[in-house]
Amino acid sequence: MDPLILAAGTTLVSAMATDGWQQARDAVAAWWQRIRPVRADSIGSELDALRTQIVAARDNVDENTERALAGIWQLRLQQLLQDEPALAAELQQLIDHLASTLPPDEQAQMRAVVMKAEARDSARVYLAGRDQHITGS
Repeated sequence: MDPLILAAGTTLVSAMATDGWQQARDAVAAWWQRIRPVRADSIGSELDALRTQIVAARDNVDENTERALAGIWQLRLQQLLQDEPALAAELQQLIDHLASTLPPDEQAQMRAVVMKAEARDSARVYLAGRDQHITGS
């Protein structure tokens, strides 16, 4: 899945548990209005339900539900982006804005590291997100 979509779903769900939830809701509802107008009315209700679900999950310290909700919205946003690829820039702007309003520990969760490598013939590739120790031949 596109790193932008991964960050967007997680950021949206996290933002819906904050005081800035209305701004997140309005932005996403406006995208649906523009790209999928037939579903625009129901998406507002679904975002309101998301707010209720994420607040309850946080009250119950239920990280599994929070991850599941992020996954659902990642898929929805991916479908929307497939319908309208030009939405990517607006999506990035919303992520940047919403992420800046989150507590520092949640901001760190929004950052994704994408590493790509290609090996040919008998080459080796070693990738690590942090420390890497290689011993032997």
